[in-house]
Amino acid sequence: MLQPQKKVYLSIGSNKGDKLKHLQNAIDAIYKRIGVVKSISKVFETPALGFEGDVFYNACLLVETALKPNKILQELLQIEIKIGRTRSKKIGYESRVIDLDILFIEDSVIDTSTLKVPHPELQNRRFVLEPLATIASGIMHPVLDKEVSALLDECPDDSKLEAINIWLKNPSKKHQFSNYNYIAIEGNIGAGKTSLTTMIANDYNAKIILERFADNPFLPKFYQDAQRYAFTLEMSFLADRYQQISDDLSQLDLFKDFIVSDYDIYKSLIFSKITLPEEEFKLYRKLFYLMYKDIAKPELYVYLYQNTERLKENIKKRGRNYEQNIKDDYLEKINAGYLEFLKNQTELNVKIIDISDRDFIKNREDYLYILDAICES
Repeated sequence: MLQPQKKVYLSIGSNKGDKLKHLQNAIDAIYKRIGVVKSISKVFETPALGFEGDVFYNACLLVETALKPNKILQELLQIEIKIGRTRSKKIGYESRVIDLDILFIEDSVIDTSTLKVPHPELQNRRFVLEPLATIASGIMHPVLDKEVSALLDECPDDSKLEAINIWLKNPSKKHQFSNYNYIAIEGNIGAGKTSLTTMIANDYNAKIILERFADNPFLPKFYQDAQRYAFTLEMSFLADRYQQISDDLSQLDLFKDFIVSDYDIYKSLIFSKITLPEEEFKLYRKLFYLMYKDIAKPELYVYLYQNTERLKENIKKRGRNYEQNIKDDYLEKINAGYLEFLKNQTELNVKIIDISDRDFIKNREDYLYILDAICES
């Protein structure tokens, strides 16, 4: 099950070695291990505070992540170690290759021995507030009840900061969907197509279309008596999908960059060919082409392939009662039906991604692997 996304504001800084390289490496690692990077502030040159040392380069980030607060902290500490920071037992400020701090996790207030959010010193640190104000001047401090812009105005730290004319690269831009207006994510029952569609929509500002299968009263009946309810089920899906996809594709959303759907209209043909007798399928196919002849096709069709064993595991985990007795051979017929359809498909731009050994919900690296496969030219 997908966890809700949270907005997390982070501070990053370095005053040793190639400072810009260290900052960029930290941002790249945050994207790989924690979540999508939504905003990066300007980089500010700031004097060392509380000790004699080289000037710092400081910036702030907005990251969206489903990780829990303690997990975010653990990942940040691991990133610091990988970049080369060794935390000393010395009390007070000192030079550091990289310094990563959590400033805000939405409006959460956390006070434990290992994690305090909001950061207890951010209102006293101009090197935090000034870059933060360039990306989040209006957000409210949940304890002090003041906006970041007000905290900056009142900050007792009179250090002189200078914005440098260099921008850090956002690694999220590596995965670009601007070449597509409409992407369909497809797969077998339990392949994870709805989860992936939702994650992409959240991370990359897409309008989302999710199939309304839960509203179909014939679906549980079909799994109890497939022969009796197959035609009724497929006809109801045909009508429902036509209504939904035609409505959603015709309603433009100027604030979204593209459309991503967890199904494609051709799944009606694939499933009906498996579930219906030959004469009924021929009739169904005629109706399908009459209804869908003018419906827009996706510019990219992604098929998530999972083997039967993994599909069964996923179906069991999500716990829909009417799915628990699905037979292996039915799932195998569906996989075979999709692959046969895609093999002979000339109208669609198809990418088949084998995710049998991957868990993109729990493992962000697996998620990024899928994004790489989708976005590669």
